Amino acid sequence: MIARLKPVEAIFEPMTEAGLDMVEALERQAHPHPWQRRHFVDCLESGYQAQLLMAGDVLLGYFVAMKGVEEVHLLNITVAPEYQCQGWAQVMLEALALWARGQGAQWLWLEARTGNTRAIHVYKAHGFRTVGQRRQYYPAADGLREDALVMSLKLVACD
Repeated sequence: MIARLKPVEAIFEPMTEAGLDMVEALERQAHPHPWQRRHFVDCLESGYQAQLLMAGDVLLGYFVAMKGVEEVHLLNITVAPEYQCQGWAQVMLEALALWARGQGAQWLWLEARTGNTRAIHVYKAHGFRTVGQRRQYYPAADGLREDALVMSLKLVACD
């Protein structure tokens, strides 16, 4: 059984190339088909919103999102396995939604592996709705492909 540690305080920090070693290590630890370092570098060079969630020098998680016209597309969100099921994904989704509203976005979009039921549950609990499916979107084991659910969240500005 994995020990569940609860950091007392967590803060967001911008993802930079200097922090990519720990991001890449966590990405490999958390995903069977992880992003490569070049994916993160490309996102940073493109000016995408990329944030680390830190507790001291411990990386709890991160997200990368791309701004579009009145929408933001969540490209990657990851919580360190030892900190999963503690609400950190919700914290990051709320921070992303707040930033997106500030950018004038009306919608948040994402894709989720159909087999990633834990993530789908988190997204639905946060208000995302399934609006479609992309066939054979993600790489899977043995050279196969896995479908993705397309999910969206309508962002409502607070008056």
